[in-house]
Amino acid sequence: MSGEAAARPVLVVGEALVDLVPAAGGGLRPLPGGAAANVAAALARLGGHAVFAGTLGSDAFGRRCEERLRRAGADLSLCGRSELPTALAVADPDGQSTRYDFHLHATATFELTPPSGGLDRFAAVYAGGLAAVREPAAGAVAAVAERAAALGRLVVDPNVRADRTLDPVDGAQRLRRLCELARVVKASDEDLRALWPDRAPEASCAQLAAGGRLVLLTLGARGSTAFLPGGGRVRAAAPPVRVADTIGAGDAFTAACLDRFAREGVPGPETPEESVRRLLEYAAGVAASVVARPGADLPEGFTPGADLPLEAGRL
Repeated sequence: MSGEAAARPVLVVGEALVDLVPAAGGGLRPLPGGAAANVAAALARLGGHAVFAGTLGSDAFGRRCEERLRRAGADLSLCGRSELPTALAVADPDGQSTRYDFHLHATATFELTPPSGGLDRFAAVYAGGLAAVREPAAGAVAAVAERAAALGRLVVDPNVRADRTLDPVDGAQRLRRLCELARVVKASDEDLRALWPDRAPEASCAQLAAGGRLVLLTLGARGSTAFLPGGGRVRAAAPPVRVADTIGAGDAFTAACLDRFAREGVPGPETPEESVRRLLEYAAGVAASVVARPGADLPEGFTPGADLPLEAGRL
């Protein structure tokens, strides 16, 4: 856990799917994934009250997704069920990043029915990922995001993905809109280049922050930078770590931020720079523990930064 304060619940809206990842002996190995499900599972393992508002399929993959979330300790009371199958993402990791080929048509994953009210009980509401750009889920995500934004509790990780099954123009527009609504935006440099290709990621962060947002930019091995609403910047290094794969690293970073927000509140313009620096360092330690091991999950009994393989490479 990140502190002694009791954690308020966090609503995580989005997709649970199955990643098909290369196996050591050849072929593909199914692993439960999806940006939102990764965030919910990691947040729960950190001791947070993660309420996952996604939809699970009735097939074997859907059951694996549910088992993974339950084992992590996620709250599934707002989770939907569907007779449709689970979406699949074929992963192609290269050691530094991972591209995916998606199989999304007519799947349970995007049949979202998130809560229509009562968002004021949540410390923060997460949105982003495939559910934010793929109908019929995208409309539901946008509706929840609008309500969470009105409360000042929307946290967005755009988690941009490119695939032949996704409309790049419509998807980018939807994700840009979410970023503009958010109180906090966490994004990688790759995300920002995809959303605002005409300017550098740092310039996009500065522009978003100028609108009153806290923007957290992750740069892989180069660490992370927070762009403050008042115009300041805070930087944190990435822990040295030997990378097993990068699947779920960004989601773990986001979950760690949500863990802090659940205990301390969503940062505002008056949040001290030192508090933001501690946030970045904590999130980087959590993400490093994910990339140090195959798969997207934190280990049971997790302690940030403990027992990392430090011989070569960096997050």
